Amino acid sequence: MRLPLTSWLLLGVLALLAAQAHAEKADRNQPMNIEADALRYDDLKQLSVFTGSVILTKGTIQIRGGRIEVRQDPQGYQYGVVTAESGKLAFFRQKREGVDEYIEGEGMTIDYDGKADTVKFIDKAQLRRYAGVVLNDEFNAGVIVYNNLTDVFTLDGASGAGSRGSAGQPGAPAGRVRAMLTPKPAATDPAATTTPLRSTNQLGGIGK
Repeated sequence: MRLPLTSWLLLGVLALLAAQAHAEKADRNQPMNIEADALRYDDLKQLSVFTGSVILTKGTIQIRGGRIEVRQDPQGYQYGVVTAESGKLAFFRQKREGVDEYIEGEGMTIDYDGKADTVKFIDKAQLRRYAGVVLNDEFNAGVIVYNNLTDVFTLDGASGAGSRGSAGQPGAPAGRVRAMLTPKPAATDPAATTTPLRSTNQLGGIGK
């Protein structure tokens, strides 16, 4: 039996969506590789604690900090809590799937949830979005949550004044968020693609 054209189109769309969903989870399914000065591993709790100039890679994900606690649940999902080195901020970077764009962020603490595929930046939180090497958008807040599956950013101002207040930028008011958004390229003007008008010397338009 031959399927109608609409059925083939529907199957094609479903296949494309399935491929995109699989691609979005590519980093989640990659092994986690970590370098550090020291490691303490608790097999019963499935908990690993890395200390001393820690560098973590997982697919396109790169994380740096002074201490990283990694645990794994019974379903195999991995979770990480990154603490910054003294005088520095913990660092996170990840390529966005399917485009030449990167998410890069910093904070005193970074909380990675492999099951929800979210990253939380806590205290002096900063998040930047790059198109290639060009900075497009920049966000600063007390807490920033990035959802990799939905590409949604959530910003909250710090709860109180202090050196860790709001933006991670000098002079930013405590309890507030700050964002720099680059305008996206304008869509092509439909008028530029329409058929040009033709001149005629006949009143009322071109004769029939």
